[in-house]
Amino acid sequence: MSIIRHPALAKEGLAKIDWVKSYMPVLTTIEKKFSKEKPFRGLRISMSIHLEAKTAYLATVLKAAGAEVAATGCNVLSTQDDVAAGLATLGVEVYAWHGATESEYKQHLKQALSFKPHLMIDDGGDFVNLLHDDAPELASDLIGGCEETTTGIMRLLAREKAGKLNFPMVAVNNAQCKNLFDNRYGTGQSTWDAIMHTTNLMVTGKTVVVAGYGLCGRGIAMRAKGLGANVIITEIDPVKALEASMEGYRVMPMDEAAPLGDVFITVTGCNRVIRKEHFLKMKNGVLLSNAGHFDVEVDKNDLASIAKKIETRKPNIQGYYLEDGRILNLLAEGRLVNLASGNGHPAEIMDMSFSIQSLSLEYLSKYGKTLGKQVISVPAEIDEAVAQMKLSAVGIKIDHLTEAQRAYIQGV
Repeated sequence: MSIIRHPALAKEGLAKIDWVKSYMPVLTTIEKKFSKEKPFRGLRISMSIHLEAKTAYLATVLKAAGAEVAATGCNVLSTQDDVAAGLATLGVEVYAWHGATESEYKQHLKQALSFKPHLMIDDGGDFVNLLHDDAPELASDLIGGCEETTTGIMRLLAREKAGKLNFPMVAVNNAQCKNLFDNRYGTGQSTWDAIMHTTNLMVTGKTVVVAGYGLCGRGIAMRAKGLGANVIITEIDPVKALEASMEGYRVMPMDEAAPLGDVFITVTGCNRVIRKEHFLKMKNGVLLSNAGHFDVEVDKNDLASIAKKIETRKPNIQGYYLEDGRILNLLAEGRLVNLASGNGHPAEIMDMSFSIQSLSLEYLSKYGKTLGKQVISVPAEIDEAVAQMKLSAVGIKIDHLTEAQRAYIQGV
């Protein structure tokens, strides 16, 4: 039985799910195919992923494919209570609510795994960690799972290297139709959508410091530049730093960027990216935000240690008042800003990401028992199929090799 906080909000949640479905044509195509073929008949699937409308639609697609589905969140602030309520009326077991405590959140994870899934979707690695460290008995029927995000894959690779990964995991984040679009265009748009909606402040003319120039950082920097900001990049990778420089951005250490920035956005997957020595140099009124998976990139403990008062200035903005009168503003408690204080990536982007997810789960259901205890790439044919379906959905046609061209390339 679902455990949610506001069942009366189901109607609003269902409307949100119906809205995004209208803009996810690839996943709708897969839903129609799955509904006929029932590839997950007799299987149980658990999901730990940001619980909002697009995720909810994915859960219903898996259910239409014949699975029993249990869903929970992967961040205590990204669950939308109306969507959780709506999804619970559609036959999915839901264990989540917005603003859960850490202990409630962990309990929700366990509840979503309590029916011993055959397949799972993880976002950030909390399911994987729980199944290895706290409740390995819940993995007794597990064939394998999929990991949605960069941070989660980093943790999986560390486990694999240490010989401590007990089942196969598909690195969904590394699929081209996921990271090239979701990470860059999805993160770029949704991060700024959340920051602008939360603060109601201008971007143009401000100095924006983006920590990390991976695909997510590229997307955030690109959108900041388009909005008229002056962009500074901080990096530890010399190749990425050089690329950022050649894209026209200023590149410097965080220590030098700290007194210059008006808006700071971390997106590295690492911890303590912005810390005490940086806070002490910052301007009055700066905005501090994080677009990485965990709330460790902006060091909240350091920030609290130098504040004489901490006060909620408006929803999703905490003001840290320093002794000298400066106020440093932290958005969404330093959690994933685009979901903790926004609606996440656009539906058209998640259409591709969740199509990759659903087809990767189908692949695992067929071949997972033969794959070994390792991190596995998404098969190229899945990537290509999703790209082709997306092109068809938006009415774009492309060229194809002639037999003569194919022979030429192959050196025949």
